[in-house]
Amino acid sequence: MSAPEDRLTTLGITLPEPMAAVANYVPFVITGSLLFVSGQVSAGPDGRITGRLGEAMDLTEGQQAARLCGLNLIAQCKAATGQLSRIKRVVKLGGFVNAAPDFVDIPQVINGCSDLMVEVFGEAGRHARSAVASPVLPLGVAVEIDGIFEIG
Repeated sequence: MSAPEDRLTTLGITLPEPMAAVANYVPFVITGSLLFVSGQVSAGPDGRITGRLGEAMDLTEGQQAARLCGLNLIAQCKAATGQLSRIKRVVKLGGFVNAAPDFVDIPQVINGCSDLMVEVFGEAGRHARSAVASPVLPLGVAVEIDGIFEIG
């Protein structure tokens, strides 16, 4: 196994099946040495995590939703490359949080995904990032995150 896959095992994490696109796009695109993964939503085998941060959800629940997005990103990386050891660096994450107008802890929500990237990829998991609020997200999900990865 590769180092990232070993880390997943150590963390007791089993990756979900990669999610199929829900509209007219593809889950990922590889161009040159970059892998672009389409936005992954807070959905897993038990269904979608829906709701608005600052209303029906608190910060901890938002971080769990973002972590689930991260697991879906990693699952797409594995589908795209065949093995996670091909991921040389997590370059950038773009995070979107379904948030009430007065909820301002958007960066802390997205840390749920950012922390997972460092846990799985080590120093190569440290990345640039954006984190923004949105009044609504597709399918009513709480969080959506896309990513850019360097592959080798």
